[in-house]
Amino acid sequence: MSCPPQPDPTHGLLTSYFWSGDVLRSRSVSDVVLDGTVDIPALPARLLADWERETSERMGLEPGDVEALSLPRARVRWPDYQRCVQAVSDWTRAQGLHNLLASSDLALMACRGAKYHHDAAHYGGAAFCNLFLTEDKGLDVHFPSTGLRIPLVRGTVLVFDTGLPHAVIARHGTGFDVADFAPEQDCTQMFLTWELPIENAHVAQALGITFDTDPAASLQLDEEQVWLGSARANVCHDTGRWLRTD
Repeated sequence: MSCPPQPDPTHGLLTSYFWSGDVLRSRSVSDVVLDGTVDIPALPARLLADWERETSERMGLEPGDVEALSLPRARVRWPDYQRCVQAVSDWTRAQGLHNLLASSDLALMACRGAKYHHDAAHYGGAAFCNLFLTEDKGLDVHFPSTGLRIPLVRGTVLVFDTGLPHAVIARHGTGFDVADFAPEQDCTQMFLTWELPIENAHVAQALGITFDTDPAASLQLDEEQVWLGSARANVCHDTGRWLRTD
């Protein structure tokens, strides 16, 4: 069950500076999250076994880590891959995003929980569309600035601003805690993630993005970043709160 939204006093003070071609552009950071559940088939045992070997033996996935897996390798063992993609495509069209997935970058990811973070320092020009593939393991995606908690089950799908702080935490917990992801626990989540261009009119409208909110500062910067008021900011890994780095 999702927590009721809570006011975030920092929200209106946030600015994401992102690459638009070869220049930096400024924009607002949206607290809108589109979420739903689509009907996708259970993953085959052969694929799950392969992912278990990859994450435990080769990658050594630690609590809080989010890492990429090989999508071409997975597709060899995943006969229902196209059905999963089609289900998300149908859902995003219903959200007013048209056929955007077909032209968006796609990756396969694994996480063993996720510490609070934002992704706009590297993906400020995008919104994420995530499809969670594994069964319910007692984990939620938590967006602390809004209070929204979304249970992760097979078929959970989300679209959100990369600048919006988020984490994957235990359902019984109030924040990210390494102790909730003990080695003997089966709590690794796999998901597909698409990078939706934030400048696309349909994405911007769905999330309520305002552009060129601080064009003067954009001219002075040389990398993507998020500011809180007049200073660069980052997210506390334990609480998800914005911290000014000045």
